Amino acid sequence: MPGIDFLSLIIIGANVLISYKGFQDYSFFHQYKFNIEAINRGNKIAFLSSGFLHIDTTHLLVNMLTLYFFAGIVSSALGPFGFLLVYFGSLLLGNFLSYQFHKDEPQYQAVGASGAVMGVLYAAILLQPDMMLGLFFIIPIPAYVFGIGYLLYSIWGMKSKTDNIGHDAHFGGAMGGYFFTILLRPSIIDESLYMVILLAIPIVLLFILQKRGVI
Repeated sequence: MPGIDFLSLIIIGANVLISYKGFQDYSFFHQYKFNIEAINRGNKIAFLSSGFLHIDTTHLLVNMLTLYFFAGIVSSALGPFGFLLVYFGSLLLGNFLSYQFHKDEPQYQAVGASGAVMGVLYAAILLQPDMMLGLFFIIPIPAYVFGIGYLLYSIWGMKSKTDNIGHDAHFGGAMGGYFFTILLRPSIIDESLYMVILLAIPIVLLFILQKRGVI
């Protein structure tokens, strides 16, 4: 697995610094978090800024560790510009999808880099679908199985609404990783057509369910 580059370390550092500022300054946290009521009043910067805030140290650590392990794959395959496009494109797409699902819920709020990180992870899976990931850090499974399974779990979470996890932002982020990777490296369609189709199944399923009013 390629090592992480300096650009990725800068993003991790920005997440750590801004998150810790939010831990200590609630007015700062409140101003820049993703909140539907504030966004509808014009606070559009929250689509970006909320991705650098976290609820607590554990939330921050999980996201940054995931980014640390998979950023190198994306950066190595797509280059610095490609990595930035995947990261920030996935962050914005994740929050945009979240907005579409919650725009009539003024009390809805969220923070975290999970959408961006999920985009990087899904891009890495598309680029190296045969790599092995540890389910619960113990059970080795192919990356593509994990990716598809996680998005199916996200669909279930979006439908059931039984927890405080931003499943829609995670899903939108994964979509960003998928589409931006294909945009930047269209040869992957010829190289791994079967995997491109397989990893698209949860995305197609979500829009079918949304169209039918199931979600």
